[in-house]
Amino acid sequence: MALVENLKKDFSKLANPNKAKILRGFFKTGKGEYGEGDIFLGIVVPEQRKLAQKYFSSLTIEEIQELLNTNIHEYRLTALLMLVNQYKNGNEQVKDKIFRLYLKNTKNINNWDLVDLSARDIIGNYLFDKEKNTLYNLANSHHLWERRIAIISTSEFIRHNKFEDTIKISEILLKDKHDLIHKAVGWMLREVGKRDIKILKSFLSNHYKVMPRTMLRYAIEKLPEKERKAYLNGEKR
Repeated sequence: MALVENLKKDFSKLANPNKAKILRGFFKTGKGEYGEGDIFLGIVVPEQRKLAQKYFSSLTIEEIQELLNTNIHEYRLTALLMLVNQYKNGNEQVKDKIFRLYLKNTKNINNWDLVDLSARDIIGNYLFDKEKNTLYNLANSHHLWERRIAIISTSEFIRHNKFEDTIKISEILLKDKHDLIHKAVGWMLREVGKRDIKILKSFLSNHYKVMPRTMLRYAIEKLPEKERKAYLNGEKR
């Protein structure tokens, strides 16, 4: 536990109250907002990556869990970055343990940066060559962040030119009500389009008239302006 206390002292040294105030607004921590109750220290991600690199090989899973259980945002993000590092450096037994730990902690992985900086490298990587039932359970969850984990995890598949699950999960989330899901799905579809424009355009052909506006804008961002306008105006054939 001494190492955890040392880590917390390092956090304190890096804390920036002015930056913390900005981050509280950026990550919507007000009453009724998706990040309600989150506490920020005001530490930028590159500094958290340095702390994760410094401590990941020494902290136990139990000590990392302690950090995940707090309402301090930087503690949780650094804990997740340490899990990513442990996962990448671990054997299959370690990877399996971290995968299961991650799924048990989705209530603590409760903002978009926490998801985006960890889901691909743990959930996506673990499931790449396995059955994807877990991913579809997450996609159908009532829990906002589990749904985001599902779609963001597929970015690992996209990196290897495997698009089927991204497309299927995008269809599951097509009528999702939350803007953060619209952005995530549109982002992943855009990434698919960078690698196979035909698959993106096939998806758009089937769904662009009913896609949430934000999702559509993200998905077509890299297309030529004339095509973007046609999609946005509902005129694409």
